[in-house]
Amino acid sequence: MKKLVVAMAIPWLLEAQSMPELFYALKKHAQVRSDTLMVKKSVLQKKMLDVSLYPKIDLFASYDHYNEATGMLPVPPNELLPMIQDPTVAQPFSKNIYRAGAKFTMPLFVKSLYTSAKKAEMMYKSARAKKKLNILKNEAVIVGANANFSYLVSLKKALNGKEKSLLVTQKTLEIKVKNGRSPASALYKIDDSLNEIAIAKNNIALEEKKLISSIETLTGISLKAPVSMLHVRSFHQDDFGSLLPLEKKVQANRINVKVQKEQLYPALYAHGSYTFSKAKAYNNNNNVNEVYSNIGIVLNVPLLAMKQYNALSLAKVELKSSEVELQKVREELQAQAKMLEDSLPLLENSLKLYTQSVENKKRLLAIAKVNYKSGRLSTEEYLRYEDAVVAQEANLYKTEATQWQTQMQLAVIYGNNIEEMVK
Repeated sequence: MKKLVVAMAIPWLLEAQSMPELFYALKKHAQVRSDTLMVKKSVLQKKMLDVSLYPKIDLFASYDHYNEATGMLPVPPNELLPMIQDPTVAQPFSKNIYRAGAKFTMPLFVKSLYTSAKKAEMMYKSARAKKKLNILKNEAVIVGANANFSYLVSLKKALNGKEKSLLVTQKTLEIKVKNGRSPASALYKIDDSLNEIAIAKNNIALEEKKLISSIETLTGISLKAPVSMLHVRSFHQDDFGSLLPLEKKVQANRINVKVQKEQLYPALYAHGSYTFSKAKAYNNNNNVNEVYSNIGIVLNVPLLAMKQYNALSLAKVELKSSEVELQKVREELQAQAKMLEDSLPLLENSLKLYTQSVENKKRLLAIAKVNYKSGRLSTEEYLRYEDAVVAQEANLYKTEATQWQTQMQLAVIYGNNIEEMVK
């Protein structure tokens, strides 16, 4: 029973009835999961730097064999002399020594570690912003592809209308040709026009396959037909949200320059160890156990670190490069945004003009049909009226799709929430 339920659910899951369903599928697809893993990677990198401030503790155990008796631990001269004088005392020297213990190191003040943690935090913010931007870009692709899909479906309907009209004309013309009232060449022209419609519909089918594939690539859903879309809110101008990942990267590179500088600062570390040693004394072969421990502080002052100087120079070049890239992309977005914003009122005006033009051409086509039936219009002239209607309808539907795509491009540039714009 469970298998039957799953089998019935799978087709439903692979279909979408609305844009929110496509957006939801996008976020569950591999495309977004890849960006999610990049964000998780940046989180782990930050944690690695955070934990580097904690003490590092290691346990160890060892066995050493020496060709000469070796001290298990340093013995002060004042303690060693009584051992030599009394052979019954097991001296802490042996050829075979077993050791076990623990050691630790801990940074007390390493300025670059704290700054590196800030850099990792900025890289995390950059990765998170990039994930959000990629989702916006993919959502814009889905909306644009769906709008083009709708355009092709509408164009196909217009071609079907033209085909239906021509088939009616063809039947009437066949009777006229049979009665000798029209030349046979007129039928060839109608046939050729019908063939052109078939070619156009075949090309539309190919384009539909490409659009369906592009949506399926992002969502895993193969559409049978375009989903309905409602434009509930227009884009709003803000700072270029699409620049946020790059801006955070520039900030991270700026911090990285500080990190490389601070690598040349003095660093203070604490260290210590505890060692338990066991062996047979070389002087009387008795068992001897010794404990040796230490704790201390080390100040490390770099004096000549040519490799680090080069690393600092490289960090400065990377910072300058990212700043130039940011400025370049900002200027490109400014020009693109201005062009797209200026085109919106023109597109809106085009829609009005095309809508009126389609109505006018349909009226002219109706008049042309009457004139053609009465013999006052040639076949070529009549077909031009048929072509004009479909061509203008194609312009209308294409402009609608372009308007959708323009809005989505601006939404991506300004980092708007597309899910709030399209329902």
